[in-house]
Amino acid sequence: MKRALGIATVLFLLGAVMLLGIAMVLFLVGAVTLIEGCSNGKDPQEKEEPAVEKVTSVSNEKDITKEPTKKESSGKEEITDLGKDVKLEMILIPAGKFVMGSPASEKGHRINETQHEVTITKPFYMGKYEVTQEQWDAVMVNNRSFYRGPKLPVTSVSWENCQEFIKKLNAKTSGGYRLPTEAEWEYSCRAGTTTAYSYGDSITKNDSNVEGLSTKVVGSYKPNAFGLYDMHGNVWEWCEDWKVDYPKEAVIDPKGPEAGKNRVLRGGSFTGVGMHSRSANWFDNLPSTWNIDYLGFRLAKTK
Repeated sequence: MKRALGIATVLFLLGAVMLLGIAMVLFLVGAVTLIEGCSNGKDPQEKEEPAVEKVTSVSNEKDITKEPTKKESSGKEEITDLGKDVKLEMILIPAGKFVMGSPASEKGHRINETQHEVTITKPFYMGKYEVTQEQWDAVMVNNRSFYRGPKLPVTSVSWENCQEFIKKLNAKTSGGYRLPTEAEWEYSCRAGTTTAYSYGDSITKNDSNVEGLSTKVVGSYKPNAFGLYDMHGNVWEWCEDWKVDYPKEAVIDPKGPEAGKNRVLRGGSFTGVGMHSRSANWFDNLPSTWNIDYLGFRLAKTK
C-alpha cells in the first residue's frame, strides 16, 4: 500500500513539473512577441489592415496611375424639345484615355483591330438612344424605315441622309449636333471597360437585340456605365470617319482621313450574331448607301 502511494506521489510531482515547464515556455514566447511588437511600433493585439491600392494623380498630366475598370458619366443630361412632346436626350461624356481596338485573344477579333491608345481631350455629348423615328419625323419628312414605330430607331438612312438631318436639326435648335467620330463612339461604348462588350466578354439575347427578327424600341435593354442604351445590337450606327487602318502609336482626338471611299458604322445590329456587336467591331459602307433595314445612327454634340 505504501509502495503504491509512493509511486502515485512521484507521478503527481512529475506531472506538476511538466505543466510548470509548459507554462514557462508559453510565457517566454508571449514576452518575446510583445517585445518584437513594441520594437516595430505595433500593438500585438491590433489586426493589420489589408493593403489599399491608391489611385493618385500624376503631376501636370491628365491621366492617372490606374484607370478604374468602369467609368461613370458626369450624370449631366441635356434634353431638347423638338416639338409635339418629342425629346432628344444627350448625356455628357467625360474626357479620358482608353485603348481602342481588341486583343488577338478576343473572340471574334479581326486582324485590322490593331490596339492603340486614344486620348479624348474634351468632354462631349452622346445620344442616350439611337435616333428614333419620331425624332426623325420632327425634323425630316422621308421616313423610309421598314419596321415602323415612333420609339423604334429610324433605319434605311445613309450617311448623307444623316448629314441632312443634322443640318436641319442644328438650324432648328441651338446647334452643335454631329455624328460621333469612330474613337468617340468606341470610347462611349466601352465606358471604361476593356472587355469585348461593355458588360463582359459574352453577349446573349437578354443583353441586347442581336440575332433577332426586327428592331426593338430604344432603351429595351440595360444601359452601359455612361447611361447609354443599345450600344450593342439593334442597328448599325453611322460615324463621321472615313474608314482607314488604325495606327499603332498613341493618338489624340483622332478624326480619320480627309477623304476615302467608305464611312464607318459601329455597334452591330439585330440581324447579326453576338460577336458582330463587340465594342471594337466595325462595318463600313458607301456614304450613299441607305436601302438596308439595319442602318441607323446616334448623335453626338460638341460641348
